[in-house]
Amino acid sequence: MGNFKELRVWQEAIALSTKIYQITRVKPFSNDFGLSDQIQRASVSIASNIAEGDDRDSNKEAVRFFHIARGSAAEVITQINIAQNIGYLDKETFVSIENSTEKIRASLTNLIKARRRNG
Repeated sequence: MGNFKELRVWQEAIALSTKIYQITRVKPFSNDFGLSDQIQRASVSIASNIAEGDDRDSNKEAVRFFHIARGSAAEVITQINIAQNIGYLDKETFVSIENSTEKIRASLTNLIKARRRNG
């Protein structure tokens, strides 16, 4: 615990958030303040909650924050689907972000299971 920067899932979440910021700064996405702000905040929340959870004193507390991070990943998936449906994302970008986010969700599921086992 407390070495969140060494967690692969945290590193992947940072990369995802960086990519989200890059795509939301380009028109037409950048013109939609509501959606771009929401997806930025959700993506930042993933990495932030992984870090906060890993820095907690107990696995029980850590698991709670990892669940929040997983929920934020579900938000990102929802928001990129909306963005793609309204023409803000091309298919290649959509698939790339969706795959990255699903990988993070799967990693968080495994991390949650591991922390629960270690009590």
